[in-house]
Amino acid sequence: MNIVFFGSSHFAVPSLEALVKSGHKILCVVTQPDRKKGRGLNLGGTSIKLAASEMGLKTYQPLRINTAEAIIFLKAFDADLFIIISYGQILSQNILDIPKLFAINAHGSLLPKYRGAAPINWALINGEKVSGVTIMKMERKMDAGPIMMQQSVDISEQDTVLTLEKKLAEIAENLIVTALEKIASGNFQWLPQDEKSATFAPKLKKEDGAIDWQEPAFKIHNLIRGCLAWPGAFTHHEGRLLKIFKSSVVRLPQVLTNRTPGQIIKISKQGITVATGDGDLLIEALQIQGKRVMTASEFLAGHKLSPQDMFEKK
Repeated sequence: MNIVFFGSSHFAVPSLEALVKSGHKILCVVTQPDRKKGRGLNLGGTSIKLAASEMGLKTYQPLRINTAEAIIFLKAFDADLFIIISYGQILSQNILDIPKLFAINAHGSLLPKYRGAAPINWALINGEKVSGVTIMKMERKMDAGPIMMQQSVDISEQDTVLTLEKKLAEIAENLIVTALEKIASGNFQWLPQDEKSATFAPKLKKEDGAIDWQEPAFKIHNLIRGCLAWPGAFTHHEGRLLKIFKSSVVRLPQVLTNRTPGQIIKISKQGITVATGDGDLLIEALQIQGKRVMTASEFLAGHKLSPQDMFEKK
């Protein structure tokens, strides 16, 4: 089958590789423009661009995908199918109407839950126990098209956005190849989504990572897991920003219950224990502004913290 593939993030890479291995012809890979990255702010390509280059695939990186120029460019491929996975721009109906068949998407949630740009993050932030991947037909309304296939996976208490993304990417690569087999044979059907059950997962903003110590420990722990890649869950100590990278929920003996949310109540080799609105949070890895990520013990060796010190939202 002749395909134009749209993708940008690492989540889409296994699916692109699987399509090439399965013998489908990738006419072009559409991805986001190069961005400035790192401390040197050098231009760097997306994960998909790098993967496509290694496989010798043609790439196209329009700043805006819905221009007349882009439409003319994409029409010239005469593609059977468009496949969109974690691309990063909303496609107009004019774009979706180009392929001979239709456009499909592999989305990192069990739709209609978590429509939007950050389904994996919000599933973790909200403490979901199950996630999955949905293969759906693309329509103008975001992530609202009819469903062809879904597969679920359990979310463990140790999962972060990085580990869950890897699980879902592996599911997506298998589902997308199976979906193309079904399309080629005509052995598939579309199931409409239940609009009443729809929930949304908007792109995370920097302020979404701010820790509110009044919240229960388990909610803060989920925030840390869901914000690990971006924007990072953060707090402040004596005016300096601290990002928290690893934590666990603990509950200290009742004798230590006289506390204020955000207060450090114990320091040990295991980490820094902080009071919350309900329960306690053990910080196991963190990063102070301008420094590398450290284990709590590494951090304490070079930074003075004491019980009764406070972590603050701002």
